[in-house]
Amino acid sequence: MAGYMDARYAPKEDDVVCTFRMKNARGVSTGYAVQQLVAESSIGTWTDIATMKPEIARKLGPKAFSLRGGVVKVAYPADDFEPGNASQIWSAVCGNIFGMKILDSLRVEDIELPKKLARSFKGPALGVPGIRRMLGVPKRPLVGTIVKPKVGLNEREHAHVAYEAWANGLDLVKDDENLCSMSFNRFEKRVVEVLKARERAERETGEKKLAVLNVSGPKMLQRAEFIREHGGNAAMVDIISCGWAGLQMLRNAETGLVMHGHRAGHAAFTRNREHGIAMMVVAKTARWCGIDTLHIGTADIGKMEGGSDEVVAVRGAIQRDEFGLKPVFAVASGGLHPALLPGVIERLGGDVVVQFGGGVHGHPRGTAAGARAVRQALDATVEGETLDAVAARHWELREALEKWRRNG
Repeated sequence: MAGYMDARYAPKEDDVVCTFRMKNARGVSTGYAVQQLVAESSIGTWTDIATMKPEIARKLGPKAFSLRGGVVKVAYPADDFEPGNASQIWSAVCGNIFGMKILDSLRVEDIELPKKLARSFKGPALGVPGIRRMLGVPKRPLVGTIVKPKVGLNEREHAHVAYEAWANGLDLVKDDENLCSMSFNRFEKRVVEVLKARERAERETGEKKLAVLNVSGPKMLQRAEFIREHGGNAAMVDIISCGWAGLQMLRNAETGLVMHGHRAGHAAFTRNREHGIAMMVVAKTARWCGIDTLHIGTADIGKMEGGSDEVVAVRGAIQRDEFGLKPVFAVASGGLHPALLPGVIERLGGDVVVQFGGGVHGHPRGTAAGARAVRQALDATVEGETLDAVAARHWELREALEKWRRNG
């Protein structure tokens, strides 16, 4: 078997660098486990083979160049990967290696692409700057809601909830992850009704609004085109269940729609700190594939798992310059209400979409009041006022704070 470990190796400009956290099984040496891990994720297999030409090993062989405390860094030549193919990258470095008996646990912590590969991906069509131009909001965070209940409303009821949210200050309204086209709420009719509601809200408020409609499924391209043909401006995709190839096909369709990425199902493999694939890897891949806005967590605030340090790091990774890929709007969503908004913005910065489901529709006086309370909390935060000071002037925010502070 070729020697894949080299502590003196310095990654080259065109190398893909992957970081793994591993724990080898009882009786298996760390050196052997690393050799097998690197071989299985690249050009090798479990034993020496006659078909391995020296030139293949020389040109395509990766190197494990760092091993500290169970964390292994591996540099792969870029030629091991098909340009612009996120599925192939995952099949290699997030693939068979998880089934190897020599490892008790394995986690892919990070994937760093070189310029050569990063530029083979289209990345977001709009990203932060494009969405800000679309909405005419140059600086402040965006606020939105998810129509609740998740499923059950018919198309007109759904559109009415969306209208109340937009008309009372929210920037975007979106479908939930499990609403596509049901017997009680058909996709095409929902699109038509929601876009009529959006137009009415824009006319009344003088603000541009995003209608984020879920296209996830085998008819994703047709549904996105239906939205575009009817004047819509955004499509939501369940990025895990639809897969990287699905995202790239939608991005390649050049619909002009905002691609909003929902990460439903991610925690099945991101939550365990010892085994799986880190949210950092998911988020970076979603950016390569063209997602414009991505759920990343709420940084220890709200109901969803995700520590502050990790979520802030993910936000930084999807917004920093990466060889010309546009920055992605971070989305914070899950168990949020107006009292939590300042903390979210403090941790995640201005290029964030703060979304409230129950934190809007659970307001004591309903969706309209809940939307106003969120916008009042946002304006207070942006203008440097305390929520209590603004609540003294606005009953909507006051009642929201009273409810959720009392209930924790």
